[in-house]
Amino acid sequence: MVLRAEYSLGHSRFNEFLFAYVGEERNGVSLTVLSALARLGIDPWEEAARLSEMSEETATSSLTATIAGLPEGNWKASDSRSIAVRLMNFLPRRRAKSERSQEDGTAEGRISKPATSNWLIWIAFAAILIAMFWQSGS
Repeated sequence: MVLRAEYSLGHSRFNEFLFAYVGEERNGVSLTVLSALARLGIDPWEEAARLSEMSEETATSSLTATIAGLPEGNWKASDSRSIAVRLMNFLPRRRAKSERSQEDGTAEGRISKPATSNWLIWIAFAAILIAMFWQSGS
């Protein structure tokens, strides 16, 4: 049975951020962003996606408040901002809409057409299947 994507720890563009070191808890265990968010009852992937869509300052402020809500470990509540600033370096930033539309050749509101490379892959796949079928019949 295959796990649904939301339960899989496969590659995510947020992995570097989610597995970044926050600090050490009082019991000596390393705390990651993933663990910290989960302990606060926040879905780590949703929060990472939400933060990546915000401006850097807004996201840093939000993450600062989240870190301040954690029980202190080897850090003080007053360190929350500096920890958040450090962690923001691991968070992928969203691209501006104009950058995305220029890159993929679409305008805002239009549906993009499948890339030519996708069609070439399907054509090559069909050609291989036809060749295999043709040889098995000979």
